[in-house]
Amino acid sequence: MGEGLVCEVAGGVGTVTIDRPAKRNAMSADMWRALPGILDGLAADPYVRVVVLTGAGGNFCAGADISELADIHRADDSHLSTVAEQALAAFPKPTLAAIEGYCVGGGCQLAAACDLRFAAEGARFGVTPARLGIVYPAAATARLVGLVGAAAAKYLLYSADLVDAAHALRVGLLDEVVPAGGLAERVAAFAATLASRSLLTQQATKDIVDAIVAAGPVEEKARRWHAEVAASGEVEEGVAAFLERRAPAFTWTSPRS
Repeated sequence: MGEGLVCEVAGGVGTVTIDRPAKRNAMSADMWRALPGILDGLAADPYVRVVVLTGAGGNFCAGADISELADIHRADDSHLSTVAEQALAAFPKPTLAAIEGYCVGGGCQLAAACDLRFAAEGARFGVTPARLGIVYPAAATARLVGLVGAAAAKYLLYSADLVDAAHALRVGLLDEVVPAGGLAERVAAFAATLASRSLLTQQATKDIVDAIVAAGPVEEKARRWHAEVAASGEVEEGVAAFLERRAPAFTWTSPRS
């Protein structure tokens, strides 16, 4: 595990904490390099059904460590933040960003790569390449546009200004804003709900929705997932649990090879 990244698993939830509070959790080059491997481990763990990405010490992430920018920011496919972001976006299970304090630059890039984003009141968001004279990675720009639309993306990228949680919620960068002091409890409850649902449904949904957003082929993906459902026993368990008025015990963990 790389410097400043802490991974814990409990109750079917994997929590990755960016833990470098002295630098507002700015990501070093080693941390960017380490994140994909951590995600690979969580993806392979059948006990993990959802992943939460958060920050220590009252901030989510202040972006890339500027002192290591030459190593992190590259003009090719080895761009460290892009590699980490794409690994997070491609993670097969549900992902949730839990955001307090600063969520800026590369931090905002990581949050956008999660499936859902919850933030505490008082959180601040910014996409800041215009402060440094660099070009935001194309994949991250496309993801931002997909979340907030072209005009709001230009507003954030042109100005590099920080916006509050209410603004972020209004433009679609956030899914939920939680009163101060209540973020951990709300995220834990929501993550527990996700962990209790059918991972097959969630993973199929993620695969199909991402294909729709990318304007890719959907029909073949849908056929493959329907075949997976037929072989999984998930529907039988879900129906039996409903009729018996009990919580379902979904056991599916990954597609057949």
